[in-house]
Amino acid sequence: MSDILFLAHRAPYPPDRGDRIRSYHVLRHLAARARVHLIAFVDEPIDMSPLQAVTASCTIVPRRKRRARATLEALATGRPVSLTAFDDPAMRTAVAAAPRADAIYAFSGQMAQYLPAQGPRVVMDFVDVDSAKFAAMAEAAAPPLRPMLRREARLLGAFERAVAARADASLFVTAAEAELFRRGGGEGRIAVVENGIDAARFAPDAAFARVADAGPLIVFTGQMDYLPNVNAVAWFAREVLPPVRRVRPDARFAIVGRAPTAAVRGLARLPGVVVTGAVSDVRGWLAAAAVCVAPLRLARGVQNKVLEAMAMARPVIASPAAAEGIDHGGTVTVADGAERWAEVVSTALADPAAAEVQGAAACARVAARYAWPARLAPLDALLGLDQPTRAAA
Repeated sequence: MSDILFLAHRAPYPPDRGDRIRSYHVLRHLAARARVHLIAFVDEPIDMSPLQAVTASCTIVPRRKRRARATLEALATGRPVSLTAFDDPAMRTAVAAAPRADAIYAFSGQMAQYLPAQGPRVVMDFVDVDSAKFAAMAEAAAPPLRPMLRREARLLGAFERAVAARADASLFVTAAEAELFRRGGGEGRIAVVENGIDAARFAPDAAFARVADAGPLIVFTGQMDYLPNVNAVAWFAREVLPPVRRVRPDARFAIVGRAPTAAVRGLARLPGVVVTGAVSDVRGWLAAAAVCVAPLRLARGVQNKVLEAMAMARPVIASPAAAEGIDHGGTVTVADGAERWAEVVSTALADPAAAEVQGAAACARVAARYAWPARLAPLDALLGLDQPTRAAA
C-alpha cells in the first residue's frame, strides 16, 4: 500500500462548505486505497476524530495570520496575497517532518507553495482558476480596489502556471475551468475531476430535523462571508423579492449559512427576509423550500448548493454563472436579470405541482450523474492507486 501526503488549506471536516465537501470526499476516497498523511490548516477548533479515523497521521496547523498582515507581506515581497495569507513557518516545519510519501495531493493553490522542487508524484487540485476569479472581481470592483485585484490576478496566474508545469497532473472541477486555464497559458497534464454529491445523505426521505416555516419559502444556502454569496443575496433581496412579494405577500427569502456579514445581517430588516446564521443541518431548510435559488453573478466550477438542492428534489433556479458547471440536463431553471428572476420564482410558487415534478427530475439527474465514487474514480490512475482494500470510516 502506498503513502500519500495530503495538503489542504483548510482541514477537510466538517464537510459543510464547498471546499471542505470536495476535500473531505477526496480524502475518504484516497484513504480507502492508501495510507494518507494529512497536514492542513484550521481556522477554528474542529473535531479531529473523523479525520484521525481515516488517516495514517493527521497534523493540524492553526492559521492566525490576519488579512492586513498578509497584504503588507505581499506588497513587500511581490507575491500574491492569496499565498502570503497561507505562508506559515509552522506549516513548513510540518511538511518537512512528514513521513516519506509516494505521492502528494495538494488541495487548493495556496498549498502549492509547500511542494518540494523535486520528489514524489504531485497531483495539484486547483479546483477553480482562482486568478480568473480575481480578474472577474476586478472588473466589477470600485476603482480604489480594482488595481489590487488586478495585481492579484496577474501574480496568481503566473504562480498557477508555474505550479502546473511542476505537477504531474493539475485538476479542475469542470471542463470549462480546465479550458479557461489552458487559454490563459496553463500547460502540463490537465484533468477534470468533478464534484459529486452524497445522494444518500441529501435524499428527500433521509432522517433529519425538519424546519417548520409559515408561507412559501425561497432558500439560498452558502458561506455568508464569501463575497459572491453576499452580493447574490443582497441583489435577490432588493431586486427580485419585492416584485415576487407583490404577487405572493406571504413569500419569504431564507438566507441560510454561517458567518453572515453585517451587510447580510442587515438584509433581515427587509420585508420577508430571514437570515439564519449557522445551522446544524442545512437539509431541514432545503426540505422546507418551495424553491431553492442560486442567483450568483460570479461563480466558478460546480456549485454544491445547487447539487444539494437537486438531490433533495427541490426545484432550483440558478443564474447562468451558477448553472454553467453543472450537467443538469434541463432540470434546473436558468434565469438572468431581475425581471426574469421574479417571473420564474413567482411561477414556481404559483404551481407547486409543476415545481415538484421539476424537483423529482433534478433528484434523478443527480443520482445518475453525480455520485462521488464515479466522480473521483480518475484519481486512482493519476495517483497510481489500487482498488480500495478497506472502507474509509
